[in-house]
Amino acid sequence: SGWAARFLGGGLDVAAWDPSPDAAGKARASIDVAWAAMTRRGVAPGASPARLAFCDTIEDCVAGTNFVQENAPEREALKQDLLARIDAANPDAIIASSTSGLLPTILSAKMKRPERMLVGHPFNPVYLLPLVELVGGQKTTQATIDDAGAFYKSVGMRPLPLRREIEGFVADRLMEALWREALWLVNDDVATTEEIDAAVVYGCGLRWSLMGTFLTFHLAGGEGGMRHMLHQFGPALKLPWTKLVSPELTEELIDKVADGCEAQAAGRSIKELETRRDDFLVELLALVQKYWPEAEGRPGRP
Repeated sequence: SGWAARFLGGGLDVAAWDPSPDAAGKARASIDVAWAAMTRRGVAPGASPARLAFCDTIEDCVAGTNFVQENAPEREALKQDLLARIDAANPDAIIASSTSGLLPTILSAKMKRPERMLVGHPFNPVYLLPLVELVGGQKTTQATIDDAGAFYKSVGMRPLPLRREIEGFVADRLMEALWREALWLVNDDVATTEEIDAAVVYGCGLRWSLMGTFLTFHLAGGEGGMRHMLHQFGPALKLPWTKLVSPELTEELIDKVADGCEAQAAGRSIKELETRRDDFLVELLALVQKYWPEAEGRPGRP
């Protein structure tokens, strides 16, 4: 439903298919919730949730379209079969798979035309966050990558083509590293979930939202920039501060993390938290665009 909302916000007609009998109702309800934040951020002329149609079969859904976004669960065999069915039903469309780490070469193994398949990996909520990682397989053509990038840009996204396929891609590998360290800090009773989130929200997260990791450290080097920073602080990278493997996910650790998150939520429902997050992201994206004008994020903008 997040992808459908993003495409609808870009002023497109969207056809959807899902085997769940109540999928249409759930999707429309989710899109209605998302639409409030999307309209504040800006949607394309003529954009409307009414331009969503649900189909009875996957073949009916993809026939005649020029771009297909597959969003099945992270099960390799399931995705392979679905992509093969899409390939057979539409011999011309670009086919993108939403996956957090499965490789396109493997996913396209049963396709007759794998050259037009790639991974289009988004970030939640898809209807607001602009980044989408583009990962081609061994047989994906450069034209497919370029055309997919142009398409995503047309609906206000910021495509990030990867130089080669790699498990976990770029952004998830970075997030997983932080996630592992956070789990260790909870596991070892160094900090609570709330304290760790505060360290991100009021520290590195504020800087990262504009400048990312490398440019932030470039500033840390003063007039000498990154070169000076690496010479001065680089040796500390060899200190045994981090744990690169995740802790054992015991029931005790699960309780610590879950209880901490529930305490942070302070009785707010998931829907209330999602609305709060979306309102914040709308304002934050506007700020990022103000200070970094090249940033995408609105449908129809170059």
